[in-house]
Amino acid sequence: MKKVLAMVLALAMVFALCACGNGGNNGGDSATYDKITLTMAVNGTDTQVDSRVANHFKELVEEATDGAVQIEVYPNDQLAGGNASKGVEMVVNGSTDIAAYATVSLSVLDPKLGIALVPWTFSSYEQARQVIDDTGLAYYDSILQDYGLTAVGSFHNGFRQLSNNVRPVTAPEDLKGLKIRVPGGEIYMDFFRLLGADPTNMNWSEVFTSLQQGAIDGQENGVSVTSTSGVLEVQKYVTIWNYSYENDLIVFNSDTLNGLNEATQKVLKEKAVEACNWGRDIVEQEHDQLIK
Repeated sequence: MKKVLAMVLALAMVFALCACGNGGNNGGDSATYDKITLTMAVNGTDTQVDSRVANHFKELVEEATDGAVQIEVYPNDQLAGGNASKGVEMVVNGSTDIAAYATVSLSVLDPKLGIALVPWTFSSYEQARQVIDDTGLAYYDSILQDYGLTAVGSFHNGFRQLSNNVRPVTAPEDLKGLKIRVPGGEIYMDFFRLLGADPTNMNWSEVFTSLQQGAIDGQENGVSVTSTSGVLEVQKYVTIWNYSYENDLIVFNSDTLNGLNEATQKVLKEKAVEACNWGRDIVEQEHDQLIK
């Protein structure tokens, strides 16, 4: 009887040790994480940097959690009918869980989110990285928290250039009378008005057809977006002037994020930063190549 009792106690100790070992891991076991599927809205096409970052984020998270956390990425603002402003509204009200949006799109919530868009604020990607990582992301997050959003990472959308179908633009006066699509925001609208252009606010999903049909003369965007969207098929001239730096933010609906367990929140935030830095590297590496 004593031998049987000793064996039972020994087995109990083994099971207890195994249980402690499994419970003390730092995220390598999928059982640590919430089993959940999250929806992620993106404004750009599936070949643009925001979609590429979103898909890389999805891969990183699903690999790190052994598939417990799944992310469904919807490019082209599919869930919002191509309307970025509506897409922002949807992540605010929790209809979508995550979004990757440019700060100009997010500035429909608060114009202060467009602070980095002021022309010639940054002179290099390296400078933009440093400022945003040091203080900028915290600033964006402090504003977005009031709207129920949490900013977890930032990546380059790129220095914005100009393309048009009318004439080469090499001096301010060359812009006079050109109908240029801008993504909205008073900073962009006022800037082009001051140079004598006719800025037009238009959803990105409508731009290619509008250029093709001559409804607008040109558009301004980073070289990555301009190249991967096919815009150059319907544009004759490109001006490289790095006039405005734009970044995208990965944002979460705060209620969704805070409702997840600590391990899930941690891996989502870490992988968002990793994906954003990957996206920054891609934009920087491709910048000169795409211009050539």
